[in-house]
Amino acid sequence: MENNIETMQPSLAQEVAPAETKKHKIISAKFLVIIAIVIIIGALGFYFKGLFVAATVNGSLISRYAVIAELERVSGAQALDSLIIPKLIDNEARKKGITISGDELNAEIKNIEDQIEARGGTLDEMLAAQNLSREYFVKQIATQKKLEKFITADQTQVADSEIEQYIKNNKIKISKGEEAEYKNQLKEQMRQQKLSNAAMALIDSLRSQAKIKYFIKY
Repeated sequence: MENNIETMQPSLAQEVAPAETKKHKIISAKFLVIIAIVIIIGALGFYFKGLFVAATVNGSLISRYAVIAELERVSGAQALDSLIIPKLIDNEARKKGITISGDELNAEIKNIEDQIEARGGTLDEMLAAQNLSREYFVKQIATQKKLEKFITADQTQVADSEIEQYIKNNKIKISKGEEAEYKNQLKEQMRQQKLSNAAMALIDSLRSQAKIKYFIKY
């Protein structure tokens, strides 16, 4: 009987040993996976550190969130408005079937480029100086052109009498031979001012009619 027990013991040990070895291998595999994940996260964090860290000052971190929070504090309301207004205009344009063709957009961009080049610069240089992409610029021009289509010619018309009255009120002296050119420039400036006033009035009207819910106050 003792012999039977002795012969059984090695077989029991043989059964237990593989189970422990298998368990050990599973733990080792999990440990290696965890290490690999930590290494990958660390590598990604270093590579994309600009997503989280804006700068360091003598080793002290300034997080990107801190920069965003400061920007929101200083000009958050203005930035939010710059996103709300185009949506108001786009929605109203869709309601009224107002669209801007590619030719209209290209013509306006070409006009702006010509004006900049006349002053010795380029559009790309101007955009780079203001840290703006060409895509953003084109969207802004499209929004502006839609807005202009809401405004009638009567709202921006400038009468000769208005020009004469402006010159008189401001006691402007025009050099002889330059009257026509000066009055044309003044007429365009006054037209642009009327366009701006009409645009602001329209935006205020669209805002008052829209259902805008604010989830943050600046």
